[in-house]
Amino acid sequence: MTQPGSPPTRKLRVLIADDIQETRRNTRLMLSMVSDVEVVAIASNGVQAVQMAKERHPDIVVLDINMPEMNGLAAFKEISKAKPDTGCIIISAEKDSEILRVAMSLGIRDYLFKPFTVDQMEQAVGKVAARLAEKRKQLRQTDQLRQKNEIYLKQLANEYAKSRRTDDRAVEVYEQLAANPACELRWLRTLAMIYVIRQEWGKLRTLAARLEFQGKQKS
Repeated sequence: MTQPGSPPTRKLRVLIADDIQETRRNTRLMLSMVSDVEVVAIASNGVQAVQMAKERHPDIVVLDINMPEMNGLAAFKEISKAKPDTGCIIISAEKDSEILRVAMSLGIRDYLFKPFTVDQMEQAVGKVAARLAEKRKQLRQTDQLRQKNEIYLKQLANEYAKSRRTDDRAVEVYEQLAANPACELRWLRTLAMIYVIRQEWGKLRTLAARLEFQGKQKS
């Protein structure tokens, strides 16, 4: 809960997905009693949950296990592909050790078994929010390291381009830059020229296809 006098914090955005209308209604009511939480979307099946998550960008998804078209675990797997820093609470009418095992393999650590209380929901939200904050911190740190490494690689690439280096170290640097899907065309073209000089035709064919594709996108 936000303390008096402290700066306002952004509310946690929550998506609810359950095929039973009464459960959706009760879950929304419970979440309305949890501080700093707002329900931004409600879905009646897994397919809707995935689509709404892409549109509404929730911080936490509360998903029922058994839903038509796509179950809760499959839905979370798709949601986490699009937005890896999404927290999840699974709700279920029964305890199934195999389902729990699969849920844990997807990074889900919080489960609520029907019927659950407001206190249980609040505790689950608090745990997920804490883990979410830590995960986002780690993602930011990883991204900062990636950006620093890319700056260093570009500095090396500029030096190697001026000196026309085509040795193994130069190839390694350009290939690391090329591993980024958003790599600049100039580095890809330089790498292609090096492949020609080194007669690495297999690598050149793969890179040429990528250059052609990116060239069409630019035009």
